[in-house]
Amino acid sequence: MNVADSEIVSSILDKSGYTKTNNIENADIILVNTCSIRENAETRVRGRISVYKKHKKQRNALVGVLGCMAERLKEDLINQEKTVDIVVGPDSYRLLPQMIEEALNGRKIVQTILSDDETYEDILPVRYDNNGVSAFVSIMRGCQNFCSYCIVPYVRGIERSRNPETILNEIKDILEKGFKEVTLIGQNVDSYIYNKTNFAGLLDIVAKEFPLMRIRFSTNHPKDLSDEVLEVMSQYPNICHHIHLPVQSGSNHMLQLMNRGYTREYYLDRIRAIRHFIPDCAISTDIMVGFCDETEEDHQQTLSLIKEVEYDFAFMFKYSERSGTYASKNMKDNIDEKEKIKRLNEVIDLQNKIGRISKQKDVGKTFEVLVEGKSKKSEKEYMGRNSQNKVVVFPSSRPINIGELVQVEIEKYTSATLIGKLIE
Repeated sequence: MNVADSEIVSSILDKSGYTKTNNIENADIILVNTCSIRENAETRVRGRISVYKKHKKQRNALVGVLGCMAERLKEDLINQEKTVDIVVGPDSYRLLPQMIEEALNGRKIVQTILSDDETYEDILPVRYDNNGVSAFVSIMRGCQNFCSYCIVPYVRGIERSRNPETILNEIKDILEKGFKEVTLIGQNVDSYIYNKTNFAGLLDIVAKEFPLMRIRFSTNHPKDLSDEVLEVMSQYPNICHHIHLPVQSGSNHMLQLMNRGYTREYYLDRIRAIRHFIPDCAISTDIMVGFCDETEEDHQQTLSLIKEVEYDFAFMFKYSERSGTYASKNMKDNIDEKEKIKRLNEVIDLQNKIGRISKQKDVGKTFEVLVEGKSKKSEKEYMGRNSQNKVVVFPSSRPINIGELVQVEIEKYTSATLIGKLIE
């Protein structure tokens, strides 16, 4: 989401006569696009801002903070970080050129009003992928699920969906620029609705309109993932077989406290539906440990769910309280930090074992791989991703073009990648 927003900001500033530089020494304006979903993200932003202090003095540069952290802290950010001149929330990017001009005249600017209808659907983003392989297209903005631990609804506003025609126009522009893959993104893509077009309908339209493009999407919400979406996925070979389905916890007690809107049993029903419609679909997830009042039994239920589902990969983290959320106002962050770390390590260890089993099952299979570039470890090797979003590395005696689709037979694997041979 932040990559997509940064591309929108670049487009707005380009049209106003500004030029992006890859060398900070040449920058008159430094904009930091931020996330607030975990405390560590904000800590890193503050560290980055402190680095810009010297540059600001040397060049008299403006420093702006954009996005969720700006929306959450508002004027407090200006007061806490004297280096910052501009604070802009995610729905106010159109005003950036005007705010920069005001800041150049010595004013400190804060603009964090959330919108009920802003989607930036008329703006063609500037693309950051220098390889020109994969691009993000935001199909909706905001979230209104109000999970008790989550700050997103407060900093991104209510859900609003883009006109399908503007989405198709943006994908057409991406295709004309030579991109081979598009990822449709939203805080909860399953909530997409524009007039009578739901997410399954949009997915169907996009797959038909762009048969030569790989199509991905993220993120799904377990309570909203429908059989209709899975049916559409199964019908089109260009829709990738990967679903990111955040579970957070395997305990009904915790899911209720988190206000997730589903039970363990319902979640497992969605897993069975995925396996039914798309047997080779990779499934990834988010898992949180140490949320308020989590017992050892709750934790063990999460471990048992991981074993039952057998995720291909997972994003795992311990709970950190975010001020402004329901949990911070009404619940106690009462799990000892050492216990959080212990539980997180147990989740990571288990998932690593299951992830290796998942990769082991791929040995001997042949996958279509979209080549993204050279391998990080060797100039003689290439890397890309298969439909299941797994990284595949392979050597080649002939030059391979970035964006080329190739067939690779998997021979072995590491903790992070599948390794194979090119099938000519």
